[in-house]
Amino acid sequence: MKLTYFLLFFSFLFSTNIHAQNPVKWDFAAKKIQDSEYEITFTAMVDPGWSIYSQHTDPSGPVPTAFSFDENANLAFIGKPVETGKKKEAFDELFGVNVIKFSGAVKFTQKIKVKSGAKAVSGYLEFMSCDDEKCLPPKEVDFNITLE
Repeated sequence: MKLTYFLLFFSFLFSTNIHAQNPVKWDFAAKKIQDSEYEITFTAMVDPGWSIYSQHTDPSGPVPTAFSFDENANLAFIGKPVETGKKKEAFDELFGVNVIKFSGAVKFTQKIKVKSGAKAVSGYLEFMSCDDEKCLPPKEVDFNITLE
């Protein structure tokens, strides 16, 4: 794990224009699928040449995509987020472990059951993006998805 953070820090120090790079844009949506059930989606649009990592990537490698939801007694989560998109699984020399990564459009879908009074789902997600030469530091993105 220390090696991973050292490599990330090293990559961060010696990358040019790293502060201007934002290769991943996120979009959030909710769709009612039954009276009290919704499907919320987190869609990442990943720039060409870049990747983000699966929730199921070995944690001793790159930072996996992860979702943290704010406590809300009026929401019940059904299962875990499901990921779809252009997936590649292989051994990564940089991290020394098997990784699962996505490029292009990546969609994470979470089903929820709503009790009375729930108006939104909020929290944050964390992800890491890399290209063939460098990795950007992990980033957290807040979300607040209205349930209509």
